Amino acid sequence: MLQNHEIDYRIIGEEMQYVEIELDPNETAVAEPGAFMMMDDGISMQTIFGDGSNQNNGLLGKLFSAGKRMLVGENLFMTAFTNTGVGKKHVSFAAPYPGKIIPLDLYRLGYKVICQKDAFLCAAKGVSIGIEFQRKLGTGLFGGEGFIMEKLEGDGMAFVHACGHVEQKELQPGELLKIDTGCIVGFTATVQYDIQFIGGIKNTIFGGEGVFFATLRGPGTVWIQTLPISRLAGRILQYATFKKREEGSVLGGLGNLLDGDGW
Repeated sequence: MLQNHEIDYRIIGEEMQYVEIELDPNETAVAEPGAFMMMDDGISMQTIFGDGSNQNNGLLGKLFSAGKRMLVGENLFMTAFTNTGVGKKHVSFAAPYPGKIIPLDLYRLGYKVICQKDAFLCAAKGVSIGIEFQRKLGTGLFGGEGFIMEKLEGDGMAFVHACGHVEQKELQPGELLKIDTGCIVGFTATVQYDIQFIGGIKNTIFGGEGVFFATLRGPGTVWIQTLPISRLAGRILQYATFKKREEGSVLGGLGNLLDGDGW
C-alpha cells in the first residue's frame, strides 16, 4: 500500500512551464515557498516546518528534516496545499526560470532519486526531501554539485525543474555515459556517479570545457539538461558587465555598426 498521497497532474506550457495538480478531498501537495501560481476555492494553505514527511515524529524529527533541506539550499519551511472542500480541486506551481518540469513517479523509480541541489519544485505529501553525500573525495571536490546533492524518497509523485531542454536516458547494466558535471539533473539510486579527469594538456588549457567530467554508469535512469542555470547566469552577467569599446566615440560607433549593433 502506498504511503504518500496519490495525486494526478498535468504539465502545461513549453519554455515556461507549470504543473497543475489535482487533489481529491483531504489530499495534500507540498511545494517550495514562491512556487505557488493559482488554486481553486476549497484548498487551504498551511506553512509547515520541514518537508511534511515526518510531521508526527516530534520536534526533533522536524528539526532534522528542516536541517537536511538547508544543506541542499532549500527553505526551512514548505507550504502544504490541502483539498478541504467537496470534489476534486486543482492547485498549480510554476517553474522559477525557463526550462522543463520533470515528473518523477518514485514508486516506479525505485523509491529514490538523486538530483541537483535546488531542483525540487513540489510533491505529494509524504515525499522526503533529504541529502545525498558524495563519498568519494574527487566527486565532491570536482563534481560541480559538491559533496551534497538532493535526495527525494518515497512512493509518491515529485516534480523537479531544470533549465533548458531535458533528456531522459535509460542506461543498461555497465553502460557508461560521460557528461558535463553541470548538465546532470538527476539519476536513480542504481546509477553509479563518479568524476573523471579529461587529460591532455591541450584539452586542459584550450578545451574550454573544464578539466573534469562526470561519469554515470548504469543500470538506471538519468536526466540531463542542455543549459545549467549557472551557465545561463554567467552569460547574462558577462553581457551585463561588458563595456563596448570606445563607447561614445566615432570609432566606437563605427565598430558597433560593423558588428551589427547599430548606432
